Amino acid sequence: MKHTAGFFKNWKWLPPEGWQEIKTIDLHTCGEPLRVITSGIDKLPGDTILEKRRFFRNNLDDIRTGLMWEPRGHADMYGAVITDPVSEDADFGTFFLHNEGYSTMCGHAVIALTKLVFDTGLIAGDGENPELVIDAPPWKIFSKAFRKNGVVEYVTFQNVPSFLLYRDEKIEVPGLGKVLFDVAFGGAFYAFADADVLGLDLTPGNVNRLIDAGRKIKHTVMEKYTINHPYEEDLSFLYGTIFTGKAHNPMHHSRNVCIFADGEVDRSPTGSGVSARAALHYAKGDIQLRQKITIESILDTLMDVEVVAETSFGSHSAVIPEVTGTASITGMNTFWFDPEDPLRKGFIIR
Repeated sequence: MKHTAGFFKNWKWLPPEGWQEIKTIDLHTCGEPLRVITSGIDKLPGDTILEKRRFFRNNLDDIRTGLMWEPRGHADMYGAVITDPVSEDADFGTFFLHNEGYSTMCGHAVIALTKLVFDTGLIAGDGENPELVIDAPPWKIFSKAFRKNGVVEYVTFQNVPSFLLYRDEKIEVPGLGKVLFDVAFGGAFYAFADADVLGLDLTPGNVNRLIDAGRKIKHTVMEKYTINHPYEEDLSFLYGTIFTGKAHNPMHHSRNVCIFADGEVDRSPTGSGVSARAALHYAKGDIQLRQKITIESILDTLMDVEVVAETSFGSHSAVIPEVTGTASITGMNTFWFDPEDPLRKGFIIR
């Protein structure tokens, strides 16, 4: 039989009984993927987002690995689960998935989720600039969409209080020598290092060197330094390494590449990462209140960030960063998990 344009026209096959079905909608923010589960899991118990995330991690982690890892995903896939809200004023809750486990905060996901709920009618929103309150692992996120003819063109969100934890520290990193670094929090903790000093080019062709150096710095800092969140033990860990460098476009402030989780490379400038950078630069006097800076990604995509307020967070002097970026919807998927498939839980090759 020849394959024609109507080959599947009368096709009525359905998966056998007993196969698990998970549906998703996929997006990207500045090139960084987001896979959002739309059906196939039951309501998650828990009074907080961290409790809901803990239940998912302890009971449904096969779904994470099955959707993030190959053959359905890849080593750099990223995901989100939408939950019931846990705050009276929140529209919904969410937590985030990646190749290693679960992140504490994700700015690119907030931007994509805002695009998703308004552009697909999940939430109607009022006017051209509807707003959301999202319950996330580190606390509430306030997001605002900017629509034209009913379509979200870009999204701005105010992140959680962000702060500088370690300033101008030096550490001996195997294979790299002495590395000068800072650690800052923007919903997750990151170690920041200068790419030029380390001889690293912030371009796609140099990605393997960036992954290797990012892993080495992250694990060395984790061994030598204590990373404590002021209130939540579940958030008290170093999430990744961010390399900063000169912008390719002189109109922009700078460029950065985030290596997070198990060597994942963020294609976007990293929403929580630029939030941490805003806190870092503000603490060092490099930027002022309401000074917007534009940061490039490894793909030359852009996010804007500015400090909109000073605050305190535990014992830390902190700031409220506001981040702006764009997202696009890329498709919908129906995934099946054959119980007889020996690789149904997925696998990862890095």
